[in-house]
Amino acid sequence: MNQVKPRSSPRLSAETIHASTVAMDGRAVLITGPSGAGKSDLALRLLDRGFALVSDDQTIVRRDGDRLVATAPATIAGKLEVRGVGIFEMERVSDTPIALIVELTSDIQRLPDDSRERPILGVNLPLVSIDAMTASAPSKVALALERMGREFR
Repeated sequence: MNQVKPRSSPRLSAETIHASTVAMDGRAVLITGPSGAGKSDLALRLLDRGFALVSDDQTIVRRDGDRLVATAPATIAGKLEVRGVGIFEMERVSDTPIALIVELTSDIQRLPDDSRERPILGVNLPLVSIDAMTASAPSKVALALERMGREFR
């Protein structure tokens, strides 16, 4: 009798995600949401708080062992779209470990579960939902990174 060997599916080691990404102290925050949700606007406000730009609108996420690393596609590296004003060249960082995912939505729970996660490339990352249009959104991202973000050594 012939045995059928199960096919092993190759694991992706990188993918491009529709997200803007900023970093603080060597830890990246992936900002996800639909077009027009405020990803670039929130990234700009976080830059004003001392965060650094990794990528705007599209982020290459690469698996490196048990962590994920973010960088910008070469075509948009160092560029940030400021809606209604234009595209600006910005200083940027690259190859930054992702510590937190921010999901932009207007449907916010008052006291969400702190253990929410989203898997990317087989790695679970902490997830928080934020309304990008609120004045406190940048502060909420900074607090969530401090409280929930993964640590790297």
